Amino acid sequence: MAISRRAFLEAAVSTGAGLTVSCSAKKETPSAAKAEAEVVPAPKGDWMAATPASTYRAYRSKPAQTADAPTWVQIDLGTSHPIDSVKVYPANERLYPGRDEHYAGEGFPLRFKIEVSDSPAFRDARTIVDHTAADYPNPHGTIQQYSAGGVQGRYLRLTATRLMNIAGRRTATDPRAGYHLVLAKIGVYSGGKEIAAERPVTVDGTYGNDDDVAQITRPERAGGEVVFINNPGNVTQASTWKPPAYKARKPLNGVSLNGGVFHAAMENNIDYLLNSYTVDELLRQFRERAGIRNPPGLPKPKTRFWEEDLAGSNAGRFLMGAGNTVRWIDHPELRRRLNAVVDGIAKCRESDGYIMAYPKDTIFFSERGAYTRAWLTHGLIEAGYAGNQKAFELLRGYYDWFNHCSYLPYMMRFAIQGGQGMIANTRLYFTPVGKPADIQVIQQYFQENFWLDQLAARDDSAIWQYPYDRPHCYLLTDILAYLDLYRATGDPRYLNAVKGGWDLFHNKWENIGGTTSIIEYVVCPPKSYLLHTKLEEMCGNSFWAFLNQRLHELDPEEEKYVTEIENSIYNAALASLAGPHGFRYHQVLVHEKEKPTEINTCCEG
Repeated sequence: MAISRRAFLEAAVSTGAGLTVSCSAKKETPSAAKAEAEVVPAPKGDWMAATPASTYRAYRSKPAQTADAPTWVQIDLGTSHPIDSVKVYPANERLYPGRDEHYAGEGFPLRFKIEVSDSPAFRDARTIVDHTAADYPNPHGTIQQYSAGGVQGRYLRLTATRLMNIAGRRTATDPRAGYHLVLAKIGVYSGGKEIAAERPVTVDGTYGNDDDVAQITRPERAGGEVVFINNPGNVTQASTWKPPAYKARKPLNGVSLNGGVFHAAMENNIDYLLNSYTVDELLRQFRERAGIRNPPGLPKPKTRFWEEDLAGSNAGRFLMGAGNTVRWIDHPELRRRLNAVVDGIAKCRESDGYIMAYPKDTIFFSERGAYTRAWLTHGLIEAGYAGNQKAFELLRGYYDWFNHCSYLPYMMRFAIQGGQGMIANTRLYFTPVGKPADIQVIQQYFQENFWLDQLAARDDSAIWQYPYDRPHCYLLTDILAYLDLYRATGDPRYLNAVKGGWDLFHNKWENIGGTTSIIEYVVCPPKSYLLHTKLEEMCGNSFWAFLNQRLHELDPEEEKYVTEIENSIYNAALASLAGPHGFRYHQVLVHEKEKPTEINTCCEG
């Protein structure tokens, strides 16, 4: 999908910005339709993890004009085998139009059969399963397994006799629109072993797609195919931790600015923070979730995605900016608003400590469980360091709930961009209210050992073919979290992975000037220095600067870390500011700069 995040959001998500807030009732309750749409239950059974990286793309037949166009895929197992069972993996690589949510089950056949034969022409076909008489319920993301009872054969064929219409999930001019067979892969098991991996695949001559046939038997991903993660064996006891000694520490206060480019930038940002959103606008969704009436006359949200889908993230971004400012520049009004936002969140706190602006059972809607949770956590941490102790207390109460919630085994791979949530826990650990459980939860439910090994080995695919999410600059937040795990435990495995990740980004996804050259929805192989494609999100430079700052504290004699910080600040962050009026999302390297906005995007955090 050759489309940037900004373009996707502008074209699809933000079209629903005209939401209204009722002020006539005593309590504001979201509409039943809205609440129902936002509740995404944790999956049951083996749910297929998303496959947005191009290496793990699904097989897609050529489009047919009618549903009853037969098409098939056939695996040559090499020799005849007694077959125990067959697994059919539904596709899970696309997004619903206008929704930041994976569309699992796209193109799964409505009617189909699975047969085996010792003849490639299937003259002596033996049936494993036959669902050609009636439409098969869409499994969405649930991996389907069919018992074969030991039936013998060399060739296995899945024939679709009725196809799903996925027209309307594309533009009218997209040649992929129409009726398709779409599958992530097929597994064949004999004697308890998977025997189809990397075996040759053939397809019918009419609708079969030779370009994608190898996807049917691609090897299983290193971390498995399902979303469920629970690895208690990764957890280490705090009594065994040996955190490394810091050789330098960044100041949290006590630095004065007296003119110059940084002072001007911060003053402009103060104006932006005070003029872009009011306290009531920042607290809107917290109050709605708590059933507290918002004041009358509150303006409509500027954009549905950032303010509604990611409910509460705007407050997080404001607190980041305000908290990171009043520590250096005494600004009474900015501090008053910071305290007012924290107080407003506190008034909406639930008895068990829950504070997020979205209801608990919508944690898997869009990127709430990862991105939004992390952004509000960042904001409250910065408010705490700015002197508001209530912010730390709110965080501790919330994470005492989160660290024991039932959603944890699904947070990494079922939550959209779940890895973004790692940094929330690991940062909290280093605050005055941190607990070892904040680290141990990440070890148990988020840590991916295969990825640590890939990073340490400087394997390119660890970045541009990360197998469970949209590969882009946000992988830097995962690397930051692993560096935090090293800072907490002293385990060199984490540091080796971080240094490998640093080398990969620096050597293969960093432009001259320091901007990152990788973005979601665009396939970005090593050295994707594409001047006319918007790859360079300011977010990447923020994460890159923080990563290098942490590494500088551990090794201040290594000059390269400071060089990268300077590149990120001078060439990206400062260039993204538009005075007091807004921010530029992308760093455009040729022709004119991008127009700024003031809708509180992720890059502002």
